[in-house]
Amino acid sequence: MLQIDTWKRVLIWATVLAGLMLAMPNAFYTRVETHNDAVRAIENGGAADGLAEQVAMWPEWLPSGLVNLGLDLRGGAHLLAEVQVEDVYRSRIRGMWPEIRDLLREERATIGTIRRQSGPDDQLRIRVSEADRVGEAAALVRGLARPVTSLSGSGSDDIEVSTDDDMVIVELSEAEKLATDDRTVRQALEIIRNRIDEVGTREPTIQRQGAERILIQVPGLGSAAELKRIIGTTAQLTFQPVVSRSADDDVRAGPGEEVLPGRGAERDMSYVLEQSPVVTGEDLVDAQPSFDENGRPAVTFRFDASGARRFGNYTADNIGNPFAIVLDGEVISAPTIQAHISGGSGIITGRFTVEESTELAVLLRAGALPAGLDFLEERTIGPELGADSIEAGKVATIVAFAAVLVFMLLSYGMFGLFANTALIINIGLIFGLLSMIGATLTLPGIAGIVLTVGMAVDANVLVFERIREELKTAKGPARAIELGYEKALSAIVDANITTFITAVILYAVGSGPVRGFAITLGLGIMTSVFTAIFVTRLIIVMWFERRRPKTLEV
Repeated sequence: MLQIDTWKRVLIWATVLAGLMLAMPNAFYTRVETHNDAVRAIENGGAADGLAEQVAMWPEWLPSGLVNLGLDLRGGAHLLAEVQVEDVYRSRIRGMWPEIRDLLREERATIGTIRRQSGPDDQLRIRVSEADRVGEAAALVRGLARPVTSLSGSGSDDIEVSTDDDMVIVELSEAEKLATDDRTVRQALEIIRNRIDEVGTREPTIQRQGAERILIQVPGLGSAAELKRIIGTTAQLTFQPVVSRSADDDVRAGPGEEVLPGRGAERDMSYVLEQSPVVTGEDLVDAQPSFDENGRPAVTFRFDASGARRFGNYTADNIGNPFAIVLDGEVISAPTIQAHISGGSGIITGRFTVEESTELAVLLRAGALPAGLDFLEERTIGPELGADSIEAGKVATIVAFAAVLVFMLLSYGMFGLFANTALIINIGLIFGLLSMIGATLTLPGIAGIVLTVGMAVDANVLVFERIREELKTAKGPARAIELGYEKALSAIVDANITTFITAVILYAVGSGPVRGFAITLGLGIMTSVFTAIFVTRLIIVMWFERRRPKTLEV
């Protein structure tokens, strides 16, 4: 006897209803997208005119999740960037100098005076006045070495110390360079993601390619130039002591010093600064656009506990001395320290516009890129390509869908109509799941859906053919339907499990478009099995209970 418990029927229809409700916003894509953007703007503190009306375009009680359109469907910006890891070597070496200098000065009675010498960017060269004591100086510096924090560099030190006549030479070890390269690219990857998320773009693709490259794709963005403006600025903020300043462009720097140009109000000046900063942007915990006491746009900032302590100690010891605020290699302000600045907070002033101060705050808050980026490839994909792709995908899906519907109807009659109803539900469930997980739909993803349309009826074909076989043995309609589902179940499960395993492997080892295909294929397999085993069967049982046919035409 055909029998499905009431609670099972309720659960099946509830699942179908929930899936179709989740998919429904995609039928009103533009309206729901506008609603979501307005809600996000209000949550971020926006108060522009018309936001309330845009929020009201879609009821709050309805689901508002959408299937995000990928770069090949929506258009957008594509960049391939290479991280200049050598920049970090130079910064690391510069940062070691204050600690090494203080250590060797304590041993002045033994090794004599020390002086930093010019040399390659990735080396620190220190001349010792007592040349016969250079080995002792090198041994002291070696005591500052730390173990390399990586599996591949286990057992190695982070620095190598050598001597050359009266010179101590310090540089990063090869193991530390490899570990630094990996950390730098990982950090750049995360900071780029943070910066793009701050702007509010949808479903960007940000992934590592090779050892030192990062692929960035942002659907819906106007141009690659706009994307470069968002992420290309390193936004490296430092606070450095001023040695001297001059309007002469030919000013020279000594060892351990650097010459940087002014910016904005300071653009006519050149500054000689100590290379080793007192604090950097890495010590920042917050940065917000603001206004100074004269009502001009500015940026307020706040240091963490360690940065606040160093900043406070330096200002207490250097009252009356100038202090340079450096952003990306340019001095944006060089105020004189008037008093001890405690609390770890301050303000950056300059000839900013409101937009510039807001953008600078975003860049600083998202973190400083650890190294510069070299853009090897950049493309702007126009919306026309996206529209063509969507149209081609629609045509392919409609043709495949219509062909399957006609085939099932001609082959199995009334049962084919039931299978077609389940197939329509299946497509809705796929989009409902894609919306729920916030997946991005690309052209390969559409191919996965088209493939699912063809595969979705396989289970029904197996069941219907099995019912035909059972009817030939003179069994009654009810028993034939029951045996058809029972005996076809193992074949259905086996066939779909093998395909699902393939989808999982594609997702695990693939990237980008391959993953998009794997996601839609995997979800399609799950929904097609559900609709074939449960939904189609429930429809047939409800029809049979109502009609009680003496014979079946399958």
